[in-house]
Formats: sequence, structure tokens, C-alpha cells
Amino acid sequence: MNSNRLEAFSDGVLAIIITIMVLELKVPEGTDLAALKSVLPVFLSYILSFIYVGIYWNNHHHMMHAVQKINGGILWANLHLLFWLSLIPFVTGWIGENHFSELPMALYGAVLLMAAIAFFILQNRILAVQGKDSLLAKALGNDLKGKASPIIYVVAIIASFYSPWIAGALYICVALIWLIPDRRIEIIFREKV
Repeated sequence: MNSNRLEAFSDGVLAIIITIMVLELKVPEGTDLAALKSVLPVFLSYILSFIYVGIYWNNHHHMMHAVQKINGGILWANLHLLFWLSLIPFVTGWIGENHFSELPMALYGAVLLMAAIAFFILQNRILAVQGKDSLLAKALGNDLKGKASPIIYVVAIIASFYSPWIAGALYICVALIWLIPDRRIEIIFREKV
């Protein structure tokens, strides 16, 4: 199998996730800036989660273009990733509605951590099928960002019980690390052509 159907399905799920998140945004009552203040936590949590979903979409897209063959293990690993990403609207709403409280912030980090682990599993299932000499293996190299992110998430989850703001800063830090698209795959493809 090739990766076209898997990528199309994943794109559709990610689009639905973003749609669910934006539908959770409620229009404030009132026409002044004070009315916007009441929805600011929800809006800020939406922005962060939108960026995270965008990062996953971008990296998933790049990774799928390096895939030559798909098997059942890759399909299940991809569904595993989509499961954790599908929980982002729930935890986004919870942290926004509760003004970034301790437990919601910890659960937000747990979902991000599990999504990162699921992406790692998907990546490794693909590498197992493609081989150690594949373009993807060459592009990933030592994957420092991929290894650092889960560690930062664990620290943020623990920190959320002491200072949700520190946890939030760490979640933003990971997003900033990944915000610049990972061009390793593009570079490898460019060199091959």
C-alpha cells in the first residue's frame, strides 16, 4: 500500500480536530474590550492547541512523503497518534474554561506527551518497514527535538502542580522548538534529486 489514503484520512481527522476546537470558542457578550477579557483564557488555549495540531500536521505530511510502503502496523500506529490528537479539543477547552488550573494543565501535558510518544511509535514503525538506509532514517538523524520534547512535557506535567504558568511556558517552549518546520526530509529529498 502507498501512503495516500493514510495521509488523506489523517488530514481529515486533523481538520475535524481544528473545527471542533474553533466551535468551542464562544462569542463574548458585550461590545467592549472588557467583554473579550472573559474569553481570553479560552482563546489563548485555542491558539496554543491550534499551533500544536499544525505542527503535527506539518511533520506528519513531511514524514508521509518519505514513506514508500505502508503495512498494518503503520496504520495502527497512525490511528494511535490520531487518538491522542483527538483529545486535544477536550483538554484545550478544560484549561481555557478553568483559567489554566493545575490538574487541567497536567492533563493537557499528558495528552501532549502521549501524542509525542505515539508520533515516535509511528515514526519507528515506518522506519522498521522502510529500513535503516531509507530516506526517512537519513533525514531523522539523531532527532534531538523528538527526544527533548517528551522530557520537557514530563517536567511541565510535574510543574503544573506547583505553577501552572511554568507548565504553560514549557508547553509554549516545545511549540516554539517545533514551530520552525523540520526541513530534514525536504533537504534529503532535494539532495537525492
